[in-house]
Amino acid sequence: MPVVLGYSGLATSEPFKRAELPGLSDRQYAMLQGTDSAAAVVVDGQVVAAAAEERFSRVKHTGAFPGNAIRYCLSVAGADIRDVEAVAHGFDYGASTPLGRLDPFHERRYRSVFAPEVQRDLLARHFPGTGVEARLRPVGHHLAHAASAYLGSGFEDALVLVTDGMGERESATVYAGRGGRIETIDVHSATHSLGTLYGVFTHYLGFWFNSDEYKVMGLAPYGDPAAHLDLFLERFVRLLPEGRYAVPLLTRNRTLVEAETYAGSLAELEAVLGPAREPGSPIEPRHLAIAAALQAVLERAIHHQLAHHREATGLRRLCLAGGVALNCSNNGRLLRSGLFDDIFVVPPAGDDGTAIGAALAVAAGSGSFASRRLSVPLLGPAIGRDDIEAALQGREDIEVTALPGEPALLAAASEALASGQILACARGRMEFGPRALGARSILADPRRADMRDRINALVKKREEFRPFAPAVLAEAALVYFDIPDDNVRACESMLFVSPVRPEWRTQLPAVTHVDGSARAQTVDRADNPEFWALIDAFGRLTGMPVLLNTSFNVAGQPIVCTAKEAIDTMLLANLDGLILGSAHLVRPRRRPAG
Repeated sequence: MPVVLGYSGLATSEPFKRAELPGLSDRQYAMLQGTDSAAAVVVDGQVVAAAAEERFSRVKHTGAFPGNAIRYCLSVAGADIRDVEAVAHGFDYGASTPLGRLDPFHERRYRSVFAPEVQRDLLARHFPGTGVEARLRPVGHHLAHAASAYLGSGFEDALVLVTDGMGERESATVYAGRGGRIETIDVHSATHSLGTLYGVFTHYLGFWFNSDEYKVMGLAPYGDPAAHLDLFLERFVRLLPEGRYAVPLLTRNRTLVEAETYAGSLAELEAVLGPAREPGSPIEPRHLAIAAALQAVLERAIHHQLAHHREATGLRRLCLAGGVALNCSNNGRLLRSGLFDDIFVVPPAGDDGTAIGAALAVAAGSGSFASRRLSVPLLGPAIGRDDIEAALQGREDIEVTALPGEPALLAAASEALASGQILACARGRMEFGPRALGARSILADPRRADMRDRINALVKKREEFRPFAPAVLAEAALVYFDIPDDNVRACESMLFVSPVRPEWRTQLPAVTHVDGSARAQTVDRADNPEFWALIDAFGRLTGMPVLLNTSFNVAGQPIVCTAKEAIDTMLLANLDGLILGSAHLVRPRRRPAG
């Protein structure tokens, strides 16, 4: 039973930057590699557990060494760290880094952050006396991303595109996956990174680089890209022959501080587009137009790239990974373009997913790999009866309704939702990746026009322009959403934006975005049975098997993991109730009036 442990993150990356470059802002310190640390375990070629360290440490996007996540994953596998055949890490700077050519700052960073010896030291420190550090197997960052997508797709043959801020030196890599093997076709350098471009604009628009790019994506439909599109294609991104592109904006950073903060790029944006938006300040019409043009340029560049490589390789299936693969609007455009017959976006497409990819790459190389589609990634810690009872012990601020079995629980929850209540759901194993898919979700009735504003303002404390996603039974998805017939399953992890069919837009106001679109999650009974049953019960009650689904957390916190966190967050977010496990409906205790 070969056991391969994979992990992601660069634990010393942020501490090094803070020590070497004092006086930067917190937003500038976020401009780095190695966040979103996570762990995964592959046994006999199958992913049996995966979790991000942030869910245990409660520090969002942490890059800290994922010791808690590793111990959790090993416990699910029934393995000790000594049983691990190989430890795969999703970066490989290795011997290929020419130390003699580095300036003193970059040499110090290599030795403090990137060198494999740093990871061996961390493994030895967290698992002393086990010798596990000798089994470290560094895996190239983009190869780890590619393996997570291709080896988790179930496809025999596929084109694979990895696009992010940067790996070791590259920002986009095109691969051909054939017969379980992954071959590199084309590489784009980190200097011309679409992911970094999007991050720089995210910072310019007053949000956080490496974290809030999805906010810019949600902002884009409010603007008209035409106002800036030609300018963007002339000054910031240029399309080149053979599917290539250049990003001149990112060549404007000359000094060390500029390279670490993109100050040169940001200065050019201010010179061309006007002052940057201060965080928390009002969003102006020009900000909407800028976000719209940025999104349009991203979509055009990626379509340009993929159209060339599809023609050159003849591959009709596509796998996507890397941070840019979380851009659901671009994914939806590709899905509807007809460029590919089928598209698979690995659910943990960001750097957390390289924990899975690194482990799969090593498992495949050792001959222990068995290809399986990574569908709904319910791979995290479970909430069991004992956990619930311990979390409820001594609580006087909640009321617990014990219900006689699953049908009664589903009926009570459906009635509460249909009456306008906002409920959370914490059941079974936690999702791996950034999307809540029904196991750690906040749920509401999508038919209520005021529901989006209520949740944004009262519960999530987030920007009013941000949309919420609908979760719909897979067998009913084509009724409500314009998804290509053969691609309903592609949408099961909430990674594609699709048009809401015109006749349903006024009936689904809480989940229909300003442009008539929605980031629909299709819920299959076989892959996600508990969530399917809840949506089905709501559909039988209301005639519409669709729920508003958003992540179970409040602003600035990771998604909840444990039963105690679920109860505490329910109270903090002022929710009406909580489905906790399979036997309880928990509600806040209401104080008597007066």
